[in-house]
Amino acid sequence: MGISLGIVGLGMFGSVFVPLFKSHPLVSRIALCDIEPERIAKFANEPYMQDKFKPSDAYETLEDICKSDLDALVIITQPWLHAPQCIKAMESGKDVYSAVPIIMVPDGDEIMDWCDKLIDTCRRTGKNYMLGETTYYRPATMFCRKKAAEKAFGDFIYAEGEYFHDTDSGGLYMVAKNRLNSKAGREWQKVLKEKYSDKGIKSGPMHYPTHSTSGPVCVMKAHAVKVTAYGFLSRNLSFQDPPIQNEVALFKMNNGATVRICEFREVAGSIADHETFRILGTRGSYMENQWKEVPRELPLDENHARPLRVSQLTDAEMRDPLPPEVVKEFKKTMNIGRDDSSDFLSTGHGGSHLYLVNEFVDAVANHRMPAINIWEATRYMVMGVMAHKSALKGGETLPVPDWGNAPEK
Repeated sequence: MGISLGIVGLGMFGSVFVPLFKSHPLVSRIALCDIEPERIAKFANEPYMQDKFKPSDAYETLEDICKSDLDALVIITQPWLHAPQCIKAMESGKDVYSAVPIIMVPDGDEIMDWCDKLIDTCRRTGKNYMLGETTYYRPATMFCRKKAAEKAFGDFIYAEGEYFHDTDSGGLYMVAKNRLNSKAGREWQKVLKEKYSDKGIKSGPMHYPTHSTSGPVCVMKAHAVKVTAYGFLSRNLSFQDPPIQNEVALFKMNNGATVRICEFREVAGSIADHETFRILGTRGSYMENQWKEVPRELPLDENHARPLRVSQLTDAEMRDPLPPEVVKEFKKTMNIGRDDSSDFLSTGHGGSHLYLVNEFVDAVANHRMPAINIWEATRYMVMGVMAHKSALKGGETLPVPDWGNAPEK
């Protein structure tokens, strides 16, 4: 018997996940929810949906779908809604998946309050929360976690993560425009002005840091203890609210390593890949699809230095395998209307979407804590919150709070 789950939010991003969650072999029933009914109608008559979706499983409000008997909810709504909606879902007895970030509002103290409330809700209800952080399942991250488990890095020395995504030249402009033009977006604009802008509360790119912080944190299994950060005040008239569009932060981690994080929204190009990380250790290092290793176990030889071994890697080599039965069903969904003998390719944000779907569904079905649980996710988020606070104070070094490790279940 499979699990039942509902997808809340069927906009541009949520629509991508409907066929993926529907196709997972451990899902036997799927429900859809959106405040704009035409979005549900787009899927309701699709032939591939009929075996798991029934008209009675269409909902217009979160309140209504929370009253259902579904096992779990997938929240892919607007980012300022994520945390309160996830809490409501867990309080209704459902495990929950949240699109990134945990929440995005201009007030950093409010963000940390929501992190605290989410952790409390997980403890109080016994329900699980998973953040859909795509970097966690990029090929490089999976490879580096394997190397870390083998102790191949040695001692971690330094890491850096970055998200260089120019608002004017990239897709972020259209994403923001579409968000604000939606029904929820029009309501949010009034709240944004009255609750934050009129009170002088300014956000910054570090309030959405998870694509750059999650790689180093999840590989090293470490958390930040203090941060110093600086912001770039935009001269571009279209970027005056918020005025800081680029932020650079330097963190001291609890394992002794130093981590540099960049979040840029006004930049012409990038240093390497626009969304990437590098991790350097005493024995091994990863950067730009290369694994570099010094074989320090070799005996000392006064006539020869230890050779540096460099391996060039492909994404396919770095990925973890998905279960064959899951690949089979994903493959059918991804090849609708075509020959399903086509090669299987993992899709979305570096191929991460299918892994995120599989991790959440498997965690719910097997009653276990998901990998990107709220304790893990909070570590990614709070790094950015405290970095922005430091930048607003001109680079003052600030402590970074931590909620501890996820409890054993």
